[in-house]
Amino acid sequence: MDIASLPKVLLHDHLDGGLRPLTVIELAQEYGYTDLPTYDTADLAAWFNRGAKRNDLVLYLETFAHTVGVMQHRDAIERVSYECAVDLAADGVVYAEVRMAPELCTEQGLTLDEVVDAMLTGFRRGAEGTGLTIYLICSAMRTAARSLEIAELAVRWRDSGCVGFDIAGAEAGYPPTRHIDAFHYVQRENFHTTIHAGEAFGLPSIWEAVQFCGAERLGHGVRIVDDITGPEGEEVLGRLAAFVRDRRIPLELCPTSNVGTGVCASIADHPIGLLRRLGFRITLNTDNRLMSATSMTHEMEQLHEAFGWGLNDFEWITINSMKSAFAHFPERLKIINEVIKPRFAAARAGDLPHSRPCL
Repeated sequence: MDIASLPKVLLHDHLDGGLRPLTVIELAQEYGYTDLPTYDTADLAAWFNRGAKRNDLVLYLETFAHTVGVMQHRDAIERVSYECAVDLAADGVVYAEVRMAPELCTEQGLTLDEVVDAMLTGFRRGAEGTGLTIYLICSAMRTAARSLEIAELAVRWRDSGCVGFDIAGAEAGYPPTRHIDAFHYVQRENFHTTIHAGEAFGLPSIWEAVQFCGAERLGHGVRIVDDITGPEGEEVLGRLAAFVRDRRIPLELCPTSNVGTGVCASIADHPIGLLRRLGFRITLNTDNRLMSATSMTHEMEQLHEAFGWGLNDFEWITINSMKSAFAHFPERLKIINEVIKPRFAAARAGDLPHSRPCL
């Protein structure tokens, strides 16, 4: 199956988790960042990947000190954003929402608005002529106290390419309700919210995100399986799991990343297959392409190998993702009907294998 040629939709991808290793080295040299563990491109790529495989979210996040460290100047941020769009387009991504915490890029004096402007400028340049539609989600660090300020920033840029607000970072000990003022502000502004919840911490994090903070999507959300019991084929959903499924709250699943942070032992053990079978609104994502050494093509290839997913499965999850995007409804519908469905139809015409019918 030529998975690389299939159209892809990406809703959970961190800008500071997707830098090219060579770019990290060149920016470090250009701007005097001296803390890199190595200046060999292959060794640095391997170092980031090793750091992401320590079965702990907090340890996983430590590697970001270096990518953020070289993203403190406007030109550097614009370059990283430009390359992100170029790389996603080359991977067959037709729609992407890439998230970043602007507060992490202000150590050398940039304002939050200057950071967002640099990112959006880079996205536009990188996507030009590629067929990629790319937007920004502004994340606030859940371990800090600037979430309301970042929510206001996101809303301020809503008509220029920012489509949502998020909180990210260490989950345990930093519940979503710690930032409830920011989420209520976003709700009052008729804006969009996705919340990292149910990755390193379990059901209470998901419950707060949904019931107190109004999350429209769950960043990861994989720990919803903690509320599912019973043997295969006879599963029983708890109250929260049933609510998330029945309300069609999308789960931004990131299989490779979840293996690295210890959520599951392997792709074959990932609950994405279970969640699909039980009818949850699941989406497929990369999370951090550098740290996890992944791409959307790689994520699909692993699901094909582990679960036998084929064209129907990938079309189903791609349309799921596009339905769940924060773009306006007419734009979502246009991409589904004019890009995704025709390209999957063309793939079928090429006699690529597919599996069970779409749900």
